Amino acid sequence: MKSFLTLLLVIATATGRERPLNILMLYADDWRHDTLGCAGNPVVQTPVLDRLASEGIRFTHNCVTTAICGVSRASLFTGQWMSRHGNRGFAPFKTPWAETYPGLLRANGYFTGHVGKWHNGKFPAGNFDFGRAYSGTHWIPQKDGGKIHVTRKNQADALDFLRQRPADRPFCLTVAFFATHAEDANPLQFLPQPESLSLYRDITVPVPPNATNASFRRLPPFLANEKNEGRKRWHWRFDTPEKYQSMMKNYYRLASEVDATCGVILAELKEQGVLDDTLVVFTTDNGYYHAEHGLADKWYPHQESIRVPLIVRDPRLPEKSHGATDGHFTLNVDLAPTLLAAAGIPAPATMQGRDLAPLYLAAIPPDWRSEFYYEHPTIRDTSFIPSSEALIRKDWKYFNWPDFGREQLFDLAADPREENDLAGDPGQSGRLAEMRGRLLELKAAAR
Repeated sequence: MKSFLTLLLVIATATGRERPLNILMLYADDWRHDTLGCAGNPVVQTPVLDRLASEGIRFTHNCVTTAICGVSRASLFTGQWMSRHGNRGFAPFKTPWAETYPGLLRANGYFTGHVGKWHNGKFPAGNFDFGRAYSGTHWIPQKDGGKIHVTRKNQADALDFLRQRPADRPFCLTVAFFATHAEDANPLQFLPQPESLSLYRDITVPVPPNATNASFRRLPPFLANEKNEGRKRWHWRFDTPEKYQSMMKNYYRLASEVDATCGVILAELKEQGVLDDTLVVFTTDNGYYHAEHGLADKWYPHQESIRVPLIVRDPRLPEKSHGATDGHFTLNVDLAPTLLAAAGIPAPATMQGRDLAPLYLAAIPPDWRSEFYYEHPTIRDTSFIPSSEALIRKDWKYFNWPDFGREQLFDLAADPREENDLAGDPGQSGRLAEMRGRLLELKAAAR
């Protein structure tokens, strides 16, 4: 067996650097692709993440393969579609830990840590050198009788990791924020810190043009009813103009708090002199309806649900490319092989994603996917969250609702808000058949 020092030499040689790259994964919750100032959001203030994008690259068409917390997190760690890793909700994934990115990094000499949300069964603290898992509430009771905000605890725990880590080993830290996830059992839903309440106080959050009852009624009948969980949560958050403004402002306050905590963590890396030896990734587990289609939360294959931010600050990125954007289809399953490749570690054959780095480092960009398969399981029963599948391209999208035998087809170029279902249009029968067949091919490949 190779010695620890030999392993570090192998990693450094493979990455072409004197020392192996550290890895920081900043992983937020329930943020869609445009919950960033640098993505054109006219309201939310995210100066730290905007600066991170200006120092790295932002992927504008990054998506998740399943838009729900537990499954998406399993895909992050394993680089696999749900069909392969086997987490169909919030249970442990079936993939061996030795085939996950933190497992492989630790086996190759990295000091590994996870702080914050887990959502894949019982947290396997023994699989990390430093592990603290918690989520579900914005204010966490403390032993002294007080409470700490979950984002503040994310920050404190991340700093503990960075200050306690051994200086002679590369590290990988995943900071899994609970924000901006709602506290579902609380009528207030989004509970920011008091010092954030002045943010957005005097602005009006724009309401999406398809946040209408007419849009809701255009959904298939198994979604366009009051029993559907997405509709129930719409009532919790968005069913009056006043509620919409209150909820969205608090949602954006939580996002700005995460942004500020990311700034504190990055400042600590800079203070320690290791920021430019660290690959920093910011992304999220799924998107979020802001009342579009008369819905709330995520789950379904609409753009609001599946598109999420992805910012990569890579010390290997040439300065001339800082601040660039990339429009390729990138996926959450790509991140595990990307992190491993940055560390000089081959991805196991079981990983289904691809290393993203050639998209921004290679002189000649590689051939890349032009479509992908989306899947979501039935949660509880078909009236709660029904299963869905989709074949997603830049210009067209095909939905299949297996529980109901219903198909939908959308021309994204002409109808980016997915309001006009063309599945019943005789003129689109050929396209419908082609996309149906292609979905079945990609579905089989995802197993």
